[in-house]
Amino acid sequence: MASPDDSSDLTLLGRSEASIPPKPSRETLEVFNNRNQTRDYWIELDCPEFSSLCPVTGQPDTAHVSIRYVPDRLCVETKSLKYYLASYRNEPSFNEDIINRVADDLIAVCQPRRLSITGSFSPRGGISLTVQIDHPQEE
Repeated sequence: MASPDDSSDLTLLGRSEASIPPKPSRETLEVFNNRNQTRDYWIELDCPEFSSLCPVTGQPDTAHVSIRYVPDRLCVETKSLKYYLASYRNEPSFNEDIINRVADDLIAVCQPRRLSITGSFSPRGGISLTVQIDHPQEE
């Protein structure tokens, strides 16, 4: 993970030769300082072409993943998020586990004030599945 103090520490931004990691890892996610820490504001990130593999059948699963968060001290760098999400394409995992893992990793690296992630997975067998996580959890 890049240091949040200096944008020159970001390793993916501005590099077209970087390749997608073979497996998802929170170390792929890079952060930078939130320059507007005194204000609550939402950052919305949309990944309409997310893909992963069903751990039982090996068939591809596709989804529209939406991430909304109110940053505290740190913001996630979007190219690193793109590479992180793309690294799931060969990862056999249940849909519910993926969205929970994405939430856990984002919370760990940027510690947002609030976070909402929705994964709307394409129908398989006539049933579509949507997973939504809100942080912090309501009591």
